[in-house]
Amino acid sequence: MSSKRKLLLGCALTSMTLGGLPASAQETTPDTQELWKMVQAQQVLIEQLQARLNDSKNQTEQTKTAVKETQQNIEAVASAIESNNTGAASGWWNKTSLGGYGEMHYSGGAKDQLDFHRFVLFVGHEFSDNIRFFSELELEHAFAADGEPGEVELEQAYIEADLNENTKIYGGVNLIPVGLINEKHEPNTFYGVERNAVEKNIIPATWWEGGLGIHGNVGSSGFSYDAVVSSGLELNTGNGYKVRSGRQKVAEANFKDQAYSGRIAYSGIPGISLATSVYYQSDVTQSVGDAISGDRVSAFLWTSNIDANWKGFGLRALYADWSLKGTEVRLTGRNSQRGYYLEPSYKFDMPLGAFDEAQFGVFYRYASWDNNHGLKDGKTGIKRHVFGTNFWPVPDVVIKMDYMIENRENTLQNQKSLNLGLGYQF
Repeated sequence: MSSKRKLLLGCALTSMTLGGLPASAQETTPDTQELWKMVQAQQVLIEQLQARLNDSKNQTEQTKTAVKETQQNIEAVASAIESNNTGAASGWWNKTSLGGYGEMHYSGGAKDQLDFHRFVLFVGHEFSDNIRFFSELELEHAFAADGEPGEVELEQAYIEADLNENTKIYGGVNLIPVGLINEKHEPNTFYGVERNAVEKNIIPATWWEGGLGIHGNVGSSGFSYDAVVSSGLELNTGNGYKVRSGRQKVAEANFKDQAYSGRIAYSGIPGISLATSVYYQSDVTQSVGDAISGDRVSAFLWTSNIDANWKGFGLRALYADWSLKGTEVRLTGRNSQRGYYLEPSYKFDMPLGAFDEAQFGVFYRYASWDNNHGLKDGKTGIKRHVFGTNFWPVPDVVIKMDYMIENRENTLQNQKSLNLGLGYQF
């Protein structure tokens, strides 16, 4: 091997050794000039490695910066989404509810009449977790105008607030806590085309007043109570002291004599609800007084009712009794107005094709009432037998049919009619 080749090989081996790679022993020792060249070559290599290291550090920093910016962008988007959702959830429309019910009736017999009896809208709103609003606006008999049978009525419009988990207070136009159907009267919740005659003529449902009330549950005992101070009835010679005609409906109602009502209820046994209610007004003439004596005419109503359900069998029963004190009212016989009814029923599942929730029910109702019961021998009482069926294709829609026989004590002629009904709620 020539000396020149040996020198070149030695330089290469020396370069590999300085680069961290193993090398064989050098055959010759390079001179100073060659060593300087080797040092310069190694210096270039070191600078290249340092440059690569710096590039790697820069890329790492850039990556960290990019990651941080991405995290900030994600947090900003999440904050925007949360803000948007919070804003949407707090919009009044998300705290406002709409509902309603309606019913159309065909009344046979002497009436032979078709009537869209009621169209009702509910509007509710939650101001907060413990303050809310309820309302009920009703159009009766489809058309309200001068000379027409219909009426537009505001039956409920009140604010309710929770004092605690067991106690609520409320104020505004509200239903009087009495009877079985005065507060719950959607057509799919009761049997028969028309609401029962006792609660209609004696209580008189639907009955609402303006005032303040409280409702409470007595722990987990099953007992609850209601107490209300409200506007009252206005009875006089003009309406013959018939309580249904004395409802003021909170329409510029006389408020000279207020009314007080209360109820105690028990529902601690599954399927059974019991309640008793009282209503008292010290002067139903609203300070006009008895037309004969000039005295105040006080009024007291007592009702008791039961609503029981067990394995499809049902029983509703109610008793209502008014006592009015006054000379003139005693002469009309309306110092005592009372009535009661019994209603056994049976409901069972009857799925039909697509109507897999369908139910069918049968019932019988016996009702007896007298708005002139104070006339001992007046023969003014009315007795009514109603046989019928309800069919619910879905729980909130009902088709009804009943046959009614009505006997009036003051006539030998009975009234009979076949009636049909269609109702819904949502």
